Amino acid sequence: MMNDDQLLRYSRQIMLPGFDIDGQERLLAAHVLIVGLGGLGAPAAFYLTAAGVGTLTLADFDSVDVTNLQRQIVHFDADVGRLKVESAAAKLSALNGETVLHCITDKLEGERLREAVASVDLVLDCTDNFTVRFALNTACWEFRKPLVSGAAIRGEGQLLVIDPRDPDSACYRCLYDESVTGSQLTCSESGVLSPLVGVIGTLEALEAIKLLSGYGRPAVSRLQLFDAAAHEWRSLKLRRAPDCPVCSRRSAI
Repeated sequence: MMNDDQLLRYSRQIMLPGFDIDGQERLLAAHVLIVGLGGLGAPAAFYLTAAGVGTLTLADFDSVDVTNLQRQIVHFDADVGRLKVESAAAKLSALNGETVLHCITDKLEGERLREAVASVDLVLDCTDNFTVRFALNTACWEFRKPLVSGAAIRGEGQLLVIDPRDPDSACYRCLYDESVTGSQLTCSESGVLSPLVGVIGTLEALEAIKLLSGYGRPAVSRLQLFDAAAHEWRSLKLRRAPDCPVCSRRSAI
């Protein structure tokens, strides 16, 4: 049960119709894995912490580089050279000291990845690596954990919500096959507009909060595409691929 300080802190959410005390208590009890503490993970982590998600596991093996500071708002000048998860954890603790933070500073792969996914309630994919995305998608489907996946490159953003508990949900493998790993674009090669990652990362946090709290209607299996230059959104319904090796009814998983 929430104490008086928590009731005051989260009062602006609690007063929302359909959210109420029950929604806030579900957030406080929730555990979220954020994979990637860069441009997407930074705003997502800030808003999940501010909103009162009780436990966050932060996973990133990279260190802060000066080129990150243009868009990765959880890292400051003094953090250059510091591990991203340590830099992020310091800011998140200062924002909300009640949020429990766990840090993973090595590459999240194999059995370690499966264990991390199995131990949480929801996963945020904030990476820029297709191999990791596919592995997270497979593990989330195996353990029936919702997955919120975001991407941003140049002036284009993408958001996809996957919920294996929903019988109609598609998965990331329905959208891309593994051939895309050879044509992967990176921000260092293609560039990225600074506020774009904030837009997508914040929407990842929003969808995570909806899934965890029971508020609203999560955008499950709706591929959201954003063109920042034209300020245009497209929303496409993603249907489960009948031969998907991950989520089809014939899948080994």
